[in-house]
Amino acid sequence: MSRNDQGFTLIELLIVVAIISIIAAIAVPGLLKARATANEASAIASLKNVTYGQVSYSASCGNGGYAASFIILGTPLPGSAEPFIAPDLGGSLNPRKSGFDFALGPGASAAGPNDCIARPTNSGYYATAIPTNWGTTGGRSFATNAGNAIWQNMGATAPTEPFTPSATVSTIQ
Repeated sequence: MSRNDQGFTLIELLIVVAIISIIAAIAVPGLLKARATANEASAIASLKNVTYGQVSYSASCGNGGYAASFIILGTPLPGSAEPFIAPDLGGSLNPRKSGFDFALGPGASAAGPNDCIARPTNSGYYATAIPTNWGTTGGRSFATNAGNAIWQNMGATAPTEPFTPSATVSTIQ
């Protein structure tokens, strides 16, 4: 080889690849933690939207009762174009959004009166958000009820009703 040959040696390229690998190994865990935190914030916001939707439903059509499913909250009333919650939650019985599985049921409540179009309601509700892959998509599970506070557990199961000191009120509300 002559002295005028220009380029990189194999060793130089391997050193650059090693440096990039080290930087990536340092950055990826932080990125995954930030993603899980964002998923948890989205789950909390979604449960707040469920609470707002349930309160609106109860006041406008539920005759004081709460909707029994996400489908009811996601279906506009006759003569209206707007549902009580967005289609990302109101489009299925057990929606999945931002790495969390959501569920809605009567919880520890009894049957309520029929709503304005003769559908049964509940005197309360219990909604949960559980990470789809605990530890990856989120590290906390959440629940809410007609008390309108969002409770959390540091685990793969949502707090149960009645909420006890083993569950704590979520710090992001």
